[in-house]
Amino acid sequence: MTRRDGFTPVPVRVILPEGQELVARLYSRAQTKTGWEYDVGLRNPETGGVESAEYRVWVEAPAHVRPVDGVDYSTVPTSRLPPPSVIAEVLGPCRRSGWVVQKLGTGRGSGRGVVHAVDCEEALAGAPVLTLERALDAAQHPGTRLCAPCGAAAELDPVLKGFDQGFGGED
Repeated sequence: MTRRDGFTPVPVRVILPEGQELVARLYSRAQTKTGWEYDVGLRNPETGGVESAEYRVWVEAPAHVRPVDGVDYSTVPTSRLPPPSVIAEVLGPCRRSGWVVQKLGTGRGSGRGVVHAVDCEEALAGAPVLTLERALDAAQHPGTRLCAPCGAAAELDPVLKGFDQGFGGED
């Protein structure tokens, strides 16, 4: 059966959860953030009564789909995710926003600590996440330093010291 767009579904093997393989009809495929999903039509071998002769479902590929030998899949309608923007490629994945304070020393009044980015490997797990304002307040306490490896220093220093510092601006 040819669709309105001129595409005729092609056969594909579908692997059911219990390992049984059925030959189904592949209508389209879509790329997702986690992989691919295929829109397939499974035929009901018992077509008597009022039940549908075919059930359409989305299945995960390649976990539940295998090609049929000799079938050309190049004409199957395919939806791909849009390519990442140039900015996203250059900057890489975004990290969660926020900062955490790691207290150093013993006792309540030591006042020493390190401000880390929320995803820093050296930050304590489960520490409360601070907003920009709270992180800046914590960073101004004597004995508190900003973590350089995770980028907290690069992010917060210009705000604390002024954006002209280090760029040839006037002090």
